[in-house]
Amino acid sequence: MRHLVLLPLLILLVSCSVSIEDYEGTEPQFDFKRFFNGELVAYGIVQDYSGMVTRRFKVDMQGSWDGNKGILDEQFYYLGGEQDGEQSTRVWYLELGENGKVFGRADDVVGQAEGKVVGNALHWQYSLRIPYGDDTITVALDDWMFLVTETRLINRTAIDKFGVEVGEITLVIEKR
Repeated sequence: MRHLVLLPLLILLVSCSVSIEDYEGTEPQFDFKRFFNGELVAYGIVQDYSGMVTRRFKVDMQGSWDGNKGILDEQFYYLGGEQDGEQSTRVWYLELGENGKVFGRADDVVGQAEGKVVGNALHWQYSLRIPYGDDTITVALDDWMFLVTETRLINRTAIDKFGVEVGEITLVIEKR
């Protein structure tokens, strides 16, 4: 009997998931190459599984493109707490494909990030090696970006380990 109750709930949960295609026709149209070109600045937080903010940071970004291949240089500055003053760098090597496809690689990305832009949204997923104690662990990132205005974007990323959400990143990115 318990299985008969759980099955409809599981079907409901699966059928309620959002697809990138749900953003077809939304405005403003997210031109990934145009937005991530030139100087940008971002402010963000990392939250753990309970919702507690564990890190705050600023990111200075510089994007440049040659055709459909781009480089996005990110300089992270951590604010407050034990990480105050800590800095790190991530350089993305990006490529735009057909039908809104976006691909990216970086030194701390395992394999390749893959996603798609539709309307005002980008959804992409990838695995990332992050510091953990004296070592690193690999987590899965489910990344959603939403263009709010031509110069402002909101980014929400779920952080998963072994299929369980263990944290979340929220960013506001602005063109300078």
